[in-house]
Parts: sequence; C-alpha cells; structure tokens
Amino acid sequence: MPRKSLLFTAILLILTGCAAKMRKPLPICPGKESVAEALVALQLQSLNMTSLYAKGKSRLQYYDNGKKRKENLTIRFLVKSPDEIYLRGDMSIVPKAVILGTNKREFWLAVKPKEISTYWWGTWSELDSSEGLLINPKTLLEALGVTKIDIGADWSLSNEGPFDVLIQRDRGIVVKKIYIFCCDYTTRKIEYFNADGKILARVEMEEYKKVTEKFFIPGRITVVTYGGDKKEDSFSIKFNFDSIKRQEFTEKQNSFFEPVPRQGFKYVLKLVNGRWVEQSQ
Repeated sequence: MPRKSLLFTAILLILTGCAAKMRKPLPICPGKESVAEALVALQLQSLNMTSLYAKGKSRLQYYDNGKKRKENLTIRFLVKSPDEIYLRGDMSIVPKAVILGTNKREFWLAVKPKEISTYWWGTWSELDSSEGLLINPKTLLEALGVTKIDIGADWSLSNEGPFDVLIQRDRGIVVKKIYIFCCDYTTRKIEYFNADGKILARVEMEEYKKVTEKFFIPGRITVVTYGGDKKEDSFSIKFNFDSIKRQEFTEKQNSFFEPVPRQGFKYVLKLVNGRWVEQSQ
C-alpha cells in the first residue's frame, strides 16, 4: 500500500476512535415554565432521599508547593440525612487517607498523606458551598441533590438546549448556576461564583442510579475548584453501582458522624467568620 494511503488510513482510524468516544448529544425536552416549578422539582429529590451506603473509586488531584499531585483512592460513602455524611478514602499504602464527615453541628475533613497533612473543621452553619476546601461536604451533598433549596433567594430561570438553568443572585451578582436535564430533571452541573463574577468551583454529575422509586443519585461526580495562577484542584468519585443500597444505621454506626481526632496532623484549620484560622492541636 502506498505511504500516503497508509497515513490516510491511520488518521481515519484515529478519528474514528475519537468519534466513538464522543458523548452523544442529549435529547431536548420541554423545561419548567417558572422558577417556582423548577425549585419544587429540585426539592422533591431532597424530600425523597433515603439513607444509603456505597463503595467506589476516587481520584484526588491537587497542588502542593506548586507541584501537581494525584492520588487514587478506594472509598466508602454513607449518607444518613441532609446533614450527616461520611466518606472514607483509602490509598494502597495509607488507610483512611481521607476522612470527610458532617453532623448537624460540625463538618471535618482530614487528609493524611504527609505532603498535605491537614485537618479542616468548623460549624456546619458557617460552611459555604464555595469555601476553599479540597473536598467540600456541602458541595458533595448538593451534587447528590439532598440539600435544602433556599426558596427565598433571588432566582431566575432560563433554558439552554437540553437544560433548564436556575441562576441564583446575591445583590444582583450571580453566585450559583444549576443545570438541570429537562427530560428527567436530574441536576447535571452546578457552578459557584465569587463576588467578582469569577468561577470558584464546578461540580458535574452523570450516570444516575435509582436507589428507590423516587430517589436517584449520580454514579459519577466530579468537583473542580479554581485557585490562583489558573491552578485547579479536583476530586472525582465513581460509585460501584452494585454497591449502592439503602442503609439502616445501628447505634455503633452512628459514631461515623462524630468528628475524628485532630491530633497528628501538620496543620489544623478552623473556619471562623469565613476565614481559615490555623490552630494548635
């Protein structure tokens, strides 16, 4: 075969392979007719939630002293209520490398690898979805659709192709955008913005799994947070579908929703009035 034909065939195979991996466009369905209708539909997900257990894989990507690091984790994930979650991430040589938890009073995130060795904590009422956490529990709960929607906030509704887009403003400035797939009304993306209109974080949800007849969770979640110098930290979860199930908690298992000890971490940071304050152990 002539050299040009071989080259053409190789290019064609590459392009064909890339095309096969491209996502199919989502179908177009009618959206909601009003902000109130859209907000009520979102609230139903939270109202229909059930406590659950799931296992899966995760990838944590972050910058440490300017160096990009990636960690692969196996995870166990528990949700008891809209205020109570527990996530444990194990690395191959570091058990409990990541512990994330919340209860009705507090939240905590303990990241053990020595490159970062940090414990973040604070009161649940102070935590904002866009705070500078490596893994934000409120953002994770919003990805699952089990947080309370602030009906009284300044919302508007638009439509972009297959999505209804709910836009929340604070004193006229966009602070959040929620992209909802009109055909099944599952949330597919949330964007968070600062007071200058710059994006702080983005969370994307895919491959929804039915837990009960009225409650679904995404099988894949990706959270990206944006820092200075165009650096991005990210945290992704891919649940094992067969592991997702309803969970009833015993008295012993309720201990998962109590803070883990802060001793032994290089840095201990508490959220105080919107700022992270370093504390002694």
